[in-house]
Amino acid sequence: MRVVGLMSGTSYDAIDAAAADLELSGGHRDGGDHGDGDGGTTLHLTPLGMVSDPYPDEVRGALAAALPPARTTLAEVCRLDMRIGQTFATVAARADRELCAGRAELIASHGQTVFHWADAGRVHGTLQLGEPAWIAETSGCPVVSGFRPRDVAAGGQGAPLVSLVDLMLLRGRPGVPAALNIGGIANLTVLPCGGEPMAFDTGPGNALVDAAVRDLTGGRLAYDEDGALAAAGRVHEPLLERLLAEPYYRLPPPRTTGKELFHAGYLRAVLAGCAGPAPSPQDLVATLTRLTARTVAAALHPLRATEVFASGGGVRNPVLMGMLREELAGRTAVRGSEELGLPAAAKEAYAFAVLGYLTLHGLPGNAPGCTGAGGPRVLGSITPGRRPLRLPAPPARAPHALVVRGP
Repeated sequence: MRVVGLMSGTSYDAIDAAAADLELSGGHRDGGDHGDGDGGTTLHLTPLGMVSDPYPDEVRGALAAALPPARTTLAEVCRLDMRIGQTFATVAARADRELCAGRAELIASHGQTVFHWADAGRVHGTLQLGEPAWIAETSGCPVVSGFRPRDVAAGGQGAPLVSLVDLMLLRGRPGVPAALNIGGIANLTVLPCGGEPMAFDTGPGNALVDAAVRDLTGGRLAYDEDGALAAAGRVHEPLLERLLAEPYYRLPPPRTTGKELFHAGYLRAVLAGCAGPAPSPQDLVATLTRLTARTVAAALHPLRATEVFASGGGVRNPVLMGMLREELAGRTAVRGSEELGLPAAAKEAYAFAVLGYLTLHGLPGNAPGCTGAGGPRVLGSITPGRRPLRLPAPPARAPHALVVRGP
């Protein structure tokens, strides 16, 4: 099946579309340390490439103005749901045309997360906008969307849903492998040898750095390109200690968060409560970059991860990645997700292509031990395309491993 996965993360800078051919095969036996010993099916993924389009300025502006802690209206939520859906539809059509030669059979849309209702370690609800009917109408393909709420309804965090795909990729590797995604929020998936897998949000990835850069430049810059500001500054230790006092970092996994907590107002409040002279702009960005590196490393240390495969926008910041390696002090090797076959910029879009494929085949898309859900659940809702909807017969077994093939 040829599937297009659509993803826009908490940084809401662009919509990524990754296309893949996906095929199940049986009889796979995982020969590594993490195999379950009973063989199983394997899902083969052949990457077809990625396209990425930024949000139109008016959509991005309206989204920024509506996100917490700002106030909004139901009318604006309705407009955003339509505009985001139309923008996703345009990107899906481009991906089908440029990557799939017009032969895409399924679109899997994560949508745009606008609120993640977490309180005291429990998630009560989650909201993603981007009406899938626009995508189905434009592409003609069936669309799987709304992945997160079913896991939440089953008692889970609704995130990180990519943990299932991470586990499928990591199985068979020696030691204690981990996968790290550094978007607006950073999240980990870890597969201990002989132990139960776990996944959780470590805290801010790029969220606070981006917020500081936008504030400091009056919106002229959206992020610290190549870590230039951080490289020119020094870590302000009193501010770093105050930031590290955030209670979220001491919540037990599974735990998830978002920009409902880590936003520009949060940063201003921390700065206002910090005694002494304010840090320079460069020192502020350096301190926030160190915060991300330290909280990721602090999450990895007790799990004794031997290697971590990084993806997401944060890997393009050499200062952040250098700080992360310093914090890990050689105890955990830092690699790129490319070594698992998936480009760092496209990994999450490919992951949702896999989750959409599983949903259409009636297979669970969550890892209960990672999200905290009461059990495996088939995720999402299906919006039919132009043709009558015919669901494939569910395979006898869910895939145990994901193998990335060369295109």
